[in-house]
Amino acid sequence: MPRLQLDFPDETKFTCELTVRAADLNYGNHVGNDSILTLMQEARIQFYRSLGYRNELSFEGTIGHIVADAAVVYKSEAFLGDVLVIEVALTDFNKYGFDMFYRLRNKETGKDVAIGKTGIVFFDYEKRKVASIPAGFLEKIKS
Repeated sequence: MPRLQLDFPDETKFTCELTVRAADLNYGNHVGNDSILTLMQEARIQFYRSLGYRNELSFEGTIGHIVADAAVVYKSEAFLGDVLVIEVALTDFNKYGFDMFYRLRNKETGKDVAIGKTGIVFFDYEKRKVASIPAGFLEKIKS
């Protein structure tokens, strides 16, 4: 069976650091696969906050976003107390969204822990339907 491959883009838009918590560990005593998605979400929210947005629901009026798909390639283990450097990159823009990539790297060892991707689609929570990317959002990420 062929393995999933994700190639992290060349241009990083944002970087943050997160420390592995006890709640992130699974029965193998390393970061669980589900926790990688949670760490990616935290990095995504910090990225949006760096642009001046409160969260994933506050881009423009009632426009927020939904995660349409997610993929993760696991590279190495991470343990309690490890500091992960998480880089965020954006690609494949269309009228309604884009792909957001995440590279999680162990700060001490430099090893990649995981590469992830989420498909981001903007959504009008009042109308309950897909929405175009807010112009203000595009302006902020281009600057």
